Amino acid sequence: MTRTPGSAGPGSTKPLLIACALGIERLALRGGDRSGAAGPVLVLRTGMGAEAADYAVARTLGEAGPVRDAAVVASGFCAGLADGMHPGDVVVATETRDSRGSTACTDVELLADAVARALPGRAVHTGPLVGSDHVVRGTAERAALRATGAVGVDMESAATLAGALRVGPRPVAAVRVVVDAPGHELVRLGTLGGGISAFRVLRQVLPAFYEWHRSLLLPRR
Repeated sequence: MTRTPGSAGPGSTKPLLIACALGIERLALRGGDRSGAAGPVLVLRTGMGAEAADYAVARTLGEAGPVRDAAVVASGFCAGLADGMHPGDVVVATETRDSRGSTACTDVELLADAVARALPGRAVHTGPLVGSDHVVRGTAERAALRATGAVGVDMESAATLAGALRVGPRPVAAVRVVVDAPGHELVRLGTLGGGISAFRVLRQVLPAFYEWHRSLLLPRR
């Protein structure tokens, strides 16, 4: 089963909802530069895990109000799966996957280019982002997920986009900052070293979300 998102129509002023699981992710996303936002922006903390993410996003979008028709970006941190990835790299999902199916993301190439401009010098990886019901540890589990073609894994992105699309068609995307990767396994978020701050990278990526969102508001040929 593949869930296909809709798109904003010409002249739309629909808002943007950015969903994340952790308080530290929300702090980064709320603290970034909002000067380029095309309209209202809501940063929603869903809580950890697929069930919490699905419920929180569907409930928020299902309420009568200004965010009902919002475009949705699932964001926060993730584990990288590909050799050569490093903490601070960014994953822009082409699709999200979990046990229920896959969700195609909207205007992936445009979003990846915008992320690269917002974060010069950072590696940007595109590919499938797979959902897990637990924190992935160890080389064997990473290798098994990588064998499916996925480039990153997290617990909420797939459920976030599924919950959003269940309420109604809309543009959706997932962008995650790598906090651990093969050869760079993270024990605790606070141990992230080597001069790389996932918090700062996440905060600096916001202009890319706004550029992607603005592009959705333009008339389509």
